[in-house]
Amino acid sequence: MISSTAAPIAAPIAIPLRDVIPWAIFAGLLCLIAIYFVGAEEGATSIIQGMYVHEWVHDGRHLLGFPCH
Repeated sequence: MISSTAAPIAAPIAIPLRDVIPWAIFAGLLCLIAIYFVGAEEGATSIIQGMYVHEWVHDGRHLLGFPCH
């Protein structure tokens, strides 16, 4: 007689929401900072003086459709 045993079915692990929220807030803040530097860091809204940040994100600005000149 041949004995067959079924492989156990893997169940997904439940991650509590309180463990996810800090990472979601951190990722959201990083996205907002990136959007600011790509989209608004120049002219009157400039935090960093000079054109260094503008030149560094210049191609990304055009790729994402932000006007800059």
